[in-house]
Amino acid sequence: MARTIAKDHDEKRAQILASAAKVFATEGFDRASMTQLARDCGISKANIYHYYDGKDAILYDILETYLRRLRDRICSIELEGMAPEERVRALVREILLAYQGSDYEHRVQVNGVGRLPPEEQTVLRGYQREMVVYVGDVLKGVAPEALGDDSAKLRSVTMSVFGMLNWYYMWNSGAGPEAREDYARVVADLTLNGVRGV
Repeated sequence: MARTIAKDHDEKRAQILASAAKVFATEGFDRASMTQLARDCGISKANIYHYYDGKDAILYDILETYLRRLRDRICSIELEGMAPEERVRALVREILLAYQGSDYEHRVQVNGVGRLPPEEQTVLRGYQREMVVYVGDVLKGVAPEALGDDSAKLRSVTMSVFGMLNWYYMWNSGAGPEAREDYARVVADLTLNGVRGV
């Protein structure tokens, strides 16, 4: 007889992922143990193994869940009817707001993707690539003459914008929406005033 899924299965799984992201981000993946994860989750080690075979499976689920949700949110931002500069501002603001509350997941992503098997890396890098293409298309709309035919330059500009946004948590961890919107304006101004001159 097949085992039934508990009513709180999704909540427990989310609890495990949130706790594991914090442990992996603060202690390091290699130093983190299943015993420590269980203690931080407030459940037994056996209960964690009910959900996951081991740390690698937890790592993948953290990153797959985080990057898929991030991709879905960023790539579905409604930009229709906006001028190119407004699109950049709206996109940069939304990316920073999407990062809010995910500092641990974001840190785990930096070093975690490369630890996974190639087929899992392919899935995760696919999500990342979709976001890069989407942001690149928005940036290209601001300066088509500078970026339209030069894919290497467009990638450099796009990754520079992500660079400014991705490391925000390092010096402003826990920043609220207002601080994030202020910084989003700075990034948008730097980008818009500089992209035409690249």
